[in-house]
Amino acid sequence: MPRPSSPLLSPDIIGAAGLELARAGEPFGVNAIARRLGVRPSSLYNHVDGMDGIIEVMRGRLVDDYRVEPRGRSWDRFLRDLLAAQRRMSADHPQLVPLLVGKTVTHPGVIAAYDDLATVLVDGGFPEDDVLSVIAVVDAFAIGFGLDLASPDEVWEPGGDTRTLGRLLTAAERGTARADRTFELGVGLLLDSLRARLDR
Repeated sequence: MPRPSSPLLSPDIIGAAGLELARAGEPFGVNAIARRLGVRPSSLYNHVDGMDGIIEVMRGRLVDDYRVEPRGRSWDRFLRDLLAAQRRMSADHPQLVPLLVGKTVTHPGVIAAYDDLATVLVDGGFPEDDVLSVIAVVDAFAIGFGLDLASPDEVWEPGGDTRTLGRLLTAAERGTARADRTFELGVGLLLDSLRARLDR
């Protein structure tokens, strides 16, 4: 039998299949991915290290899809663009967030993206002993606002009288408009606080 002209399996193919299942709201464990690809589950282990390996190649695929490169941007412009992309990534894949944050990052493409961020911050004047903390703040911010973007149009629905909240909700924006307004406010506050920290 002739060999196929393209490989049936690779880490990238496995990661792509996992993401397709996740985006469809279907289980994306080893067995489900094997069924999707028409292979035996044991075949996957020749290319990835179990479910942890699958999660990591899925993370790599996500970063490729939502990657923001510095390309001469100032640190604050880069952060704004990066936060917007990472927010969208989390909003598009909310079910993956607990799995991604629960595993050590090892994928070379993801490490390269974090290296870009660290380099931009150091080049922007941030003290090196602050940079990892700033990166963690950026991650938490993007994940939180991504989940906020994925939340229901009606975030709060009081069941009775309130002193202030109900009145504010009556006049407030809803859905994506509310989430976008909140994100822009948050980005402004974050960048202002980081600029102030640089100026100390």
